[in-house]
Amino acid sequence: MDSRQSYGSLVRGVHSFDLTGEFYPDELLLIGDKAFPVLVSNSGQVLIACSQYGKGRIIVVSHEDILKNAQFLQFIKNVLQWLKPNQAAQVGVDASLDALSQMLLHDGMKVQQGATLGTKLGVFCTDAYNEQHADDLVQFVKRGGGLLIGGQAWYWANQHGMKKVLHGFPGNWVTGVAGVYFTGNVGEKGTFTVSQEMPRIPLITKHGIDTQSDIKAILKGVSKFDLSDIVPSQLLIHGTLAFPVGIDDSHQALLAAAYYGRGRVIVASHENEFTTSSMKTFVLNAIDWLNSGKGGKVGVGDDLQDLYSMLEQANIPCELTSLKDGLSVYCCTAYSDREVEKIQEFVSEGGGLLIGGQAWSWAAENTAFSAIAEYPGNKILNKFGIGILEKVLDVTNQSYPVDSTRDVSSSYQFRNALFQFKQHIMNQQALTSPYSSWVQKLAQDAAEFIKIPATNSPLFFSVDEDLMELVKQSGIPDVSVSSPIKSNSDKAFLIILSSELYNNLPEFQKLVPRLNQHLGTHYPISPPQIISINGKNNGKEAWRSTSLYLPPGKTASLLFPSSVINANLQVQIGCHSDDLSDAEELKRAPVVVRRFEVKTHRMEVSSLWGGLLYIIVPEKSSVGHISITITGAVKAPYFKHGETRLSDWQNTIHHSTVPWTELETENIILTVPTDEAQNINSPDVLLTIWDNMMSAVAKLASIPDVFPRPERIVADVQISVGKYY
Repeated sequence: MDSRQSYGSLVRGVHSFDLTGEFYPDELLLIGDKAFPVLVSNSGQVLIACSQYGKGRIIVVSHEDILKNAQFLQFIKNVLQWLKPNQAAQVGVDASLDALSQMLLHDGMKVQQGATLGTKLGVFCTDAYNEQHADDLVQFVKRGGGLLIGGQAWYWANQHGMKKVLHGFPGNWVTGVAGVYFTGNVGEKGTFTVSQEMPRIPLITKHGIDTQSDIKAILKGVSKFDLSDIVPSQLLIHGTLAFPVGIDDSHQALLAAAYYGRGRVIVASHENEFTTSSMKTFVLNAIDWLNSGKGGKVGVGDDLQDLYSMLEQANIPCELTSLKDGLSVYCCTAYSDREVEKIQEFVSEGGGLLIGGQAWSWAAENTAFSAIAEYPGNKILNKFGIGILEKVLDVTNQSYPVDSTRDVSSSYQFRNALFQFKQHIMNQQALTSPYSSWVQKLAQDAAEFIKIPATNSPLFFSVDEDLMELVKQSGIPDVSVSSPIKSNSDKAFLIILSSELYNNLPEFQKLVPRLNQHLGTHYPISPPQIISINGKNNGKEAWRSTSLYLPPGKTASLLFPSSVINANLQVQIGCHSDDLSDAEELKRAPVVVRRFEVKTHRMEVSSLWGGLLYIIVPEKSSVGHISITITGAVKAPYFKHGETRLSDWQNTIHHSTVPWTELETENIILTVPTDEAQNINSPDVLLTIWDNMMSAVAKLASIPDVFPRPERIVADVQISVGKYY
């Protein structure tokens, strides 16, 4: 489903929504990855929303009176057309919406009045107050039906309490499976202009769930987590209904939980966190919370034998099995994505999921991929608002103290932190505690969040657009030796954010020319260059210099022979490979190297920060010599001992604006600032000295005089460990 195209068809011919009548609408909460808003009020409340579940579609309207008013007829006709699984599909209207039936019949439409789901319908229209047919409605949509449902939950909330709305209000038993909820918050009244572009999903919406009580229930009787011999991953908690269960003073989460649809989820950052005997109390609490009173059987995956034994000893009905019908809770690891849709459906319709795993080992074996996007467990969990990261959680004492009394509202959570930071930037408001201490963590999480595929998910690309807006508002800050910045600062956040936006969102790349004016040095682009590269490599991964430089924000085109496609070659921009994300102060952007897999004959590469251009040859490559045509790059100062003529060096070095120069001899390559290299009139003398030094190293180590590959020394303004060069 293309949400933007769907939005256009839903509002075709509709210019505004007049919600000034006697009724008060309800604010809607959207957490589904396929949910999107149709109407958002001036204050940012979603009042009409759409989603998809199974093969069918749902449209949720924030008060049933909207469906009874002739001024909304054009919109309703658009809605019914969009909901139809086929043109011949019959439209049925529940008796509770008889005024809608009369309005449609008067307009000449064929509808069944007083219809029930027992008839052969393609679209069904009803209000949100009848819980008796909730299961039937869910299955109707799941099979491919279209559902138009209207209602408000604020009156119900006044009677039963806000804390119960999301899982107690009848309409949410239906719409919640598709990630749309009635909240019980009174919606804004007024006349709202229809936007030509699909509105964004708000970053945060008050939902009323008492997550603090949930945390206390999950951690009842638990004083610490024993992490002996466990190396957990960090977690990214990015969903509105996701929250940390165990969090340390650095705002890193060891455990997280979430609500989704009718179900619940608990995520552990390593599967051994719920398989060791010392974690038994936590595990039993978790199963009880996930079960939420249903009392059914617990299914345990075959690779969690220890967990099965623990539950069996506790007399909890359980079975070693894959996911199947009849289970109320399912326990599994995060290392397989074979049952993604089945697990997501299980949770949406009321199941409890206990899942654990670390992503750092997967990331080590899949260096070309992003864990948050491609790690099997995250293909399941991103929908629920939780991700397992490749970064390791630092637990130095092998014991993780539990503070079940900590107010969750004061604990770090990605969306809440980002909302506060956005208010700070857009409205120039002071960033107060605790938000002021979260900036570095928020920047790292934002960089990870951007990597989640968002093309077909309004939930994710709405956040991406919010992040882009921050940089458009503030620009890309300058950072250098003369202008260092603190890591826990607005500028550091914007620099890290800009890098990831550039790497992942083509629409952001178009904005860069006016955002990074401080990188605007003029570089005379060289004509197309044919570069010969030795693709044979018996040693470790090797960097092959192209002697070309790619300016910041510019794109280079590379043509490779078809013989090397999928030979695991990579194109690399930049040579300063240290990641400075954990540094307290920055003198350059934390990550300035970017790599691209060579998978096509022609490829285009670019980097926000620019850099020298390399071809990375993998270990044990037998490709041989290859010729690559490169267009759009700049000739960089380069001197190879014994090959480059001194006159060519002197003509190049004194006129180059490229910031980095390479000096190469048989066993070593030096990468140095060009303004320093300009003082070297005769590189042969310098490189002869280095030749002699490397020969002495070889002799001392009793190894052959010629190394398997040249060693590299790269001058950097800042490195991750030790002193600066």
